[in-house]
Amino acid sequence: MVTITNYTKRKKEDGTAFCVLEINSGIELLQSQTTGQYYVTAKKCYIPATFDEAVCRSLRGTMMKGDIIKVECKTYQYTIKETGEIITLNHRYEYTPDESSQLASNNYSENYTAPGNLVSTIQ
Repeated sequence: MVTITNYTKRKKEDGTAFCVLEINSGIELLQSQTTGQYYVTAKKCYIPATFDEAVCRSLRGTMMKGDIIKVECKTYQYTIKETGEIITLNHRYEYTPDESSQLASNNYSENYTAPGNLVSTIQ
């Protein structure tokens, strides 16, 4: 299950405004490869919506079937806002309405124990 946690307004190339919904997954327990310490995190992604702001605002807290999966993509640089550190990534997160696709489409060396009690190893 995923939860709609927020929305933001964005602009198309032609200047037209539209809303995107912020979707969050359940929490995951991860273990750092550098420190060995465990920490809790959640995956997040954005989905374009045809709704106006009032409807998007009312959808916050709504739960939907599906999951957020890690998908390989073209390498890009990302700046961590809190630290200013620039990192290189080759993945993004996408919503999928099929919860069972998480394990099938995951091409990374993450170990999952049981749904709802995920344990991963970060590379």
